[in-house]
Amino acid sequence: MATGASTGHISHSMTTTAFELDGYKITRNAGIVRGIIVRSRSVLGTLGASLQTLVGGNITILTELCEKTRNDAFELMLEHARELGANGVVGVRYDATEIMQGVTEVLCYGTAVVAEKI
Repeated sequence: MATGASTGHISHSMTTTAFELDGYKITRNAGIVRGIIVRSRSVLGTLGASLQTLVGGNITILTELCEKTRNDAFELMLEHARELGANGVVGVRYDATEIMQGVTEVLCYGTAVVAEKI
């Protein structure tokens, strides 16, 4: 089995948007896994972002919020994969939906697999 399977940790190197892991043979498909996060902007964050839009450029407050939200969804997906006994995830994708004004759902999903080094 690939590194990390026995420790319950899935290395980021064992995840990919492709449908195979280079140097590994997929021996079992453990099923679809997902991580879902629903976040809202705080009043202070919204005010800070509004002020940043006045000067233009990267809206760092929102960039940081988006990055943290995507990372949290990714880690939840990996946790789901570990629960299924997987040591890798292929076909990783993200999706986002605005549920209501200022509230967004971020979904990270893929196929959990057990892979052995070739």
